[in-house]
Amino acid sequence: MLNALIIVWRESLEAMLVIGILAAWSAGRGGGAGAGRALWAGVAAGLASALALAAMMQGTLGSLSDHGQEIFQTLLILLAAVLMTHMVLWMRRHARGLRREMESALDRAAERRGAWGIAAVAAIAVAREGAETAIFLQGMASGAGWWTLLPAALAGFVLAGATAWAAARGLRLLPPHQVLRVSANLLLMFAAGMLVLGTDRLIGLEWIPPGADPLWNTSTFLDDGAGLGKWLADLFGYRARPAAADALVFFGFWLLMAAQRWWSARPAGPERG
Repeated sequence: MLNALIIVWRESLEAMLVIGILAAWSAGRGGGAGAGRALWAGVAAGLASALALAAMMQGTLGSLSDHGQEIFQTLLILLAAVLMTHMVLWMRRHARGLRREMESALDRAAERRGAWGIAAVAAIAVAREGAETAIFLQGMASGAGWWTLLPAALAGFVLAGATAWAAARGLRLLPPHQVLRVSANLLLMFAAGMLVLGTDRLIGLEWIPPGADPLWNTSTFLDDGAGLGKWLADLFGYRARPAAADALVFFGFWLLMAAQRWWSARPAGPERG
């Protein structure tokens, strides 16, 4: 599925860029081979933590009743949408200073705890990206199944490696900040789609009322059960016959994103003396 490919590509690319920052610091100021070994030990620990989280979620899912699984999957879908949105907003605020923040954290860690501090910073950075990916994919697997997502996820990881390699080689057509900006907008579209899917499930669980259902019907022009309509439904939350609750969540989400964008773009007011 395209959304799994893009999410894994984006998250893996971000993790690779973070690892690149850490590796460059380690080579330049970190204290030689010992710092390098600590760095890669931290990366391995972060990956192991992310895999453990994925296994724990899968184990929890398998131990639940059918109704419990439905609730767990619904909560995971909504959590994935919230985390995806939070990640995009965080990156918008901090992307420009990411290298400086990472290097400052490494300087402090190396000064206080030596190699163990460097390993901890690397482990936390990689575990964060891996945990987000695990939650996103688990939320998607609730609707599609892991075996459906696996080829796309692997392709996304390979594509991320190719993108990072091209960026490292100075390919001007792929500046990392532009790649991350475009992918961030796609992630917001996926988050909107997952919120709509979560809303459908909440309606099915009778936790929220659907309101007018359907609010409108565009299935004559673009059915969401096949072809382009199904592709838009799977990726971005299109519904040909949405309940009022679906429409409220979808348009409310984009209204909030537009308001946040406008607020963050406001010029700073004059300083008071």
